[in-house]
Parts: sequence; C-alpha cells; structure tokens
Amino acid sequence: MNKTDVQYDEAVKQCIDIFLKKTKDYGTSWRVLRTISVVDQIFIKALRIRTIQDKQVQRVGDDIKSEFIGIVNYGVIGLIQLQINNPQVEDLSVETATELYNKQVAFAKATMLDKNHDYGEAWREMSQESFADLILVKLLRIKQILANDGKTLISEGIDANYVDIINYAVFALILIAEKE
Repeated sequence: MNKTDVQYDEAVKQCIDIFLKKTKDYGTSWRVLRTISVVDQIFIKALRIRTIQDKQVQRVGDDIKSEFIGIVNYGVIGLIQLQINNPQVEDLSVETATELYNKQVAFAKATMLDKNHDYGEAWREMSQESFADLILVKLLRIKQILANDGKTLISEGIDANYVDIINYAVFALILIAEKE
C-alpha cells in the first residue's frame, strides 16, 4: 500500500467512528433528508470553514477538522440516499448503515486512486482554502443539476460531485493530520 492509500483509510476511520457513534445516538434520522437538504448541510459546513479561514477567528467549539469530517459523512449520506432513492422516515440498523457507508467510501476511494494516478497527487500541493472552495463549487453544481431536474448535457451527475466532495474533504484531513 502506498502512503496515500494508508492515510486515506486513517482519515476515513475517524469519519466512520463519528458516523457510527451518531448513528447509535440518533439512529438513521438522516434517512429523511432529500438531496437538497444533504447539499445544504454540507454547504453550511464548507461555508463555516471558509469563514473561519477568512476571519482567522472561530467562536464555536467545532474546529475545521471536525467540519471536514462532517463533510465526508454527509457526502457519504448523500451517496447512500441516491442509492436507496427513497428519502423517508426509516430507521436502518447500525449494521446496514455501516455496510452502506463502507460501500460508498470504497467507491469514493477507488475513484480517488484512479484520479490520483492520472493527476499525480496534485492535491498535496493544494491549500485547505482551495479544498473548501472546490467543495462549495461542487455543491453549487449539484444545486444547478437539481434545478435542471437532475439532468446534465455533458457533465457528471450528482453522485460524481458527492465523490469529489468526499475526496477533497479526506485530502484536507490528511494534510491536517500531517501538520499535527
């Protein structure tokens, strides 16, 4: 395994740990979320990261790292919701939620490995600010796709944008961990 492969798994391990603890606390209440609601949750987190970066002051306890973890988890929730394709009040078992989570993370990681091959790990030279900005761009793209009734002419769909959001957030977590 290469360094990125291992670091990716370590970052995701933090994310799924929080996802599972919240699932035990709240159940799978997120199952009721429609795509736009998932997008808005990620948007709030990405905008908060950007605001903290710009103001260089934070007043609420959750740090930037926690927000990137939340972005990963909501990105995975978004992919799960697209797969199930029926947002509703439904409580999935922890085992089912874990299985669905792991399936989507494996898909995101496989995409990352393919892109990493072609792009040569360019993300390692990027700033945390760029990750926040690119996540916001992907969210705005999803909103436009939704406004277009889910249709695109030549562009990737909602799922591909969620995958990129997850991977940008994981990259940010890897770079944060390297500085710690």
